[in-house]
Amino acid sequence: MSQPASDLPGIVITGISGRMGQMLARTVVESGRARLIAGVEREGHAWIGQDIGTAMGGPALGALVTDDPVEAFARAQGVIDFTAPAATVAFAGLAAQARCVHVIGTTGFEDSDLAKLEAASRHAVLVRAGNMSLGVNLLTRLTRKVAEALDEDWDIEVVEAHHRMKVDAPSGTALMLGEAAAEGRGLPLKDLRTPAREGITGARERGAIGFSAIRGGDIVGEHDVIFAADGERVILRHIATDRRVFARGALRAVLWGQGKKPGQYDMIDVLGL
Repeated sequence: MSQPASDLPGIVITGISGRMGQMLARTVVESGRARLIAGVEREGHAWIGQDIGTAMGGPALGALVTDDPVEAFARAQGVIDFTAPAATVAFAGLAAQARCVHVIGTTGFEDSDLAKLEAASRHAVLVRAGNMSLGVNLLTRLTRKVAEALDEDWDIEVVEAHHRMKVDAPSGTALMLGEAAAEGRGLPLKDLRTPAREGITGARERGAIGFSAIRGGDIVGEHDVIFAADGERVILRHIATDRRVFARGALRAVLWGQGKKPGQYDMIDVLGL
């Protein structure tokens, strides 16, 4: 890997030592469309002060790992962030102060977190999506269209599967698909959502949108939206086999955000869907 020209947008990646962080680093460097200028890790991490390339077991890239996001963001045009809700909320405030594009792939936010992200987006471009892949975002649009076309005689279930290390459920992508289905039905998801079932639950409530989560092995990400009626089913499916689809989408988003007006955007905006 080698770094591209210095006149390209400078990108900081948070959580640089994680699987997604390292994938993002490689994607940025290999793209030739942006420069990796720093990686951020928590205080005391073993990678602090090391060159990112060296820390990942390759050649030096001339970009260091730091525990000082303020200094890193001040030099950046974009931040790509796949960490955890509390960290992402803090990073959003710092990215807004630095006026750099903040691309968020983190999931599992509470309503209070989302309010803070919305406040940050008044000062800078914030792109947040439960999933950065083109295929999933097309699936989201299809889910809404199918839900618009089918009435409440069609039950809707969102089934997702991820690797054993994923800590939140349902996934951000599953919730994004559920939101799309609810929009198709003309109601907010909170009025229709049925969480995972256990025990004697009684008959299914008409019009509800159900969720199921599978965790195991190294599954990158699989999502089914099932529309089930008496005598027939329609199943929309997306299977991701490589995390690079998310990294490529995140890079596309951070480049798309350059020069845009402050505000909160999603991948539908980025992809022009």
